[in-house]
Amino acid sequence: MATRIFLIRHGATELSAEDRFAGEVDVALSDIGRDQARRLAKRLSSERMAAVYSSPLSRTRETASILAAPHSLAVESCDGLREISHGHWEGKTRAEVETEYPKEYQRWELDPFSFAPPGGETGLSVTARALPALLEIVERHPDDHVIVVSHKATIRLLLSNLLGFDPRKYRDRLDQSPAALNILDIKQIGYARLTLFNDTSHYATSEGTVPEVPSGRLSKFW
Repeated sequence: MATRIFLIRHGATELSAEDRFAGEVDVALSDIGRDQARRLAKRLSSERMAAVYSSPLSRTRETASILAAPHSLAVESCDGLREISHGHWEGKTRAEVETEYPKEYQRWELDPFSFAPPGGETGLSVTARALPALLEIVERHPDDHVIVVSHKATIRLLLSNLLGFDPRKYRDRLDQSPAALNILDIKQIGYARLTLFNDTSHYATSEGTVPEVPSGRLSKFW
């Protein structure tokens, strides 16, 4: 058996279409984001969920509350799951940052894992708080199904670490759409399997399906 983590990015926000750095900005979901979350909630309504965890920011809390409702579960806040801070870039568009802080932006583009703008966090710092938080959730819920709602950069950094990707390239090689569903099976600390990645099929239909837990077709460990 394994703990199954339904790792979900929050729905679209009022700033999603503006391409702004909004890691620490406590922006609300947009109407589109709420609809995305409701569609995903319906998709997951028949799953046996043991708990729902969320970053403390409004956009993740609201997404998590919508997802938790069909299961009559309370949302548990987890600070380690919050989004990366962009320091003095916060609230600015990507174009504004590139114009106002060209050297910083170039350095960040080359290696967002080890570089952060003044007042912000590196990808390494985010991983150092988010990974222990996720693994603690796994330890609390052995062999359970758990919803975890977080943010774009945080999720990609978690997946990079758990799956052995080069974290310096997390922005280039991994994507996360609003209200995207990822499914991780974690049998023990250090053994994670990605079963579903960045899935948004609930956008088109509210009747999505969740893959079965694989059995007998992977390595002997599983």
